Amino acid sequence: MLYDFLNRLLGLLFLLLFSPLILFITIWIKIDSPGKVIFSQVRLGKDFRRFTFYKFRTMSADADKKYPELYEYDFTKNEIENMKFKVANDPRITRAGLYLRKTSLDELPNLINVVKGEMNLVGPRPEIPDMIQYYKDWQKEKFRVKPGITGLAQTNGRGNLTFQKTIEYDLNYVHNRNVILDIHIFLKTFLVVIKSIGAF
Repeated sequence: MLYDFLNRLLGLLFLLLFSPLILFITIWIKIDSPGKVIFSQVRLGKDFRRFTFYKFRTMSADADKKYPELYEYDFTKNEIENMKFKVANDPRITRAGLYLRKTSLDELPNLINVVKGEMNLVGPRPEIPDMIQYYKDWQKEKFRVKPGITGLAQTNGRGNLTFQKTIEYDLNYVHNRNVILDIHIFLKTFLVVIKSIGAF
């Protein structure tokens, strides 16, 4: 309970601290391309609970109509073993979105989810419901904890990691979770963001 309270308190403090930056990004996205500023999507959290996930929109508003094939979560066994979610030179990404992704500023609205108690600052990234069919039973242990804004996978390769390697890091976190590890991951995140490692 105390850990959850601290996460929500810190989430609120960070929201207030970054509010001028959030306002600036909001205006920038509106000027850069038509569409909503905030992208929302149903994700899976702790115990497979569904919640609405928020982030800044980094793709064109009609990306799903222009590139419907990129929204089909239908993979072969071989594809799921080697696939990566993030692709370089993604045609769906806007000019503002390219910078927001490289700096991870698109994730700032995740703080809303932290304040609501749906996410923590540190933990596995929340999963898309359509992808749960590709999890082996033992990999579903990842959902024992709340998802986070950053985590082991995000500080050890991010977009460069395959789907399977990401789950491996997530499970490593679940099995070794403690306050010291969370602080280490949180601080390392700033270094990773500065170097733009695996961000595209």
